[in-house]
Amino acid sequence: MAAKETAIARFLGQYPRAPGAGRGHPALHGCEDVRWSDFPECPAAIPVLLHGLLDQAAASEAKRVLTNSILNSVAEMNAAMPAVLPFLFRLASDSRVPARSDLLDLLVAVAGFSEPIDPSSEAMVRWFGSDSDHPEREQCRAVFVEHANVVAMPAEEMISPDDRAELRQVAGLL
Repeated sequence: MAAKETAIARFLGQYPRAPGAGRGHPALHGCEDVRWSDFPECPAAIPVLLHGLLDQAAASEAKRVLTNSILNSVAEMNAAMPAVLPFLFRLASDSRVPARSDLLDLLVAVAGFSEPIDPSSEAMVRWFGSDSDHPEREQCRAVFVEHANVVAMPAEEMISPDDRAELRQVAGLL
């Protein structure tokens, strides 16, 4: 957790104006109302990073720090992921968002993380944990389904056919 908070502090040092970017943007309505620190291993400053995604100069670094903040490891999402996904979907659906293609890539990665783990595969359960130990997977799948309209329409030039298929499958569109 300390590393995540340090990365956010470093981001703020490099991009002090980023938290003010996109104030009033409808995609981020309510992001300050989420009690981010109530999620284990989730920094409270997630809204700073979400706003940073709307700052042309800071967007790429905001996406990198946000990704590291909402993933606990290369094999595990943070329990806050279902709460952050609606904001990411709304941002990714706005062609004016500087980090839009990066957000679509992140959504593809989250789709992969959200796939159910076959309980009969001992190796998969050992590596990724069982679905009962990670309810955020099912919660994320529900958010994908809820935002199926966004998933169905990503810009053709922005993601590959395989990535589109991954998103559509998790959203229940295939």
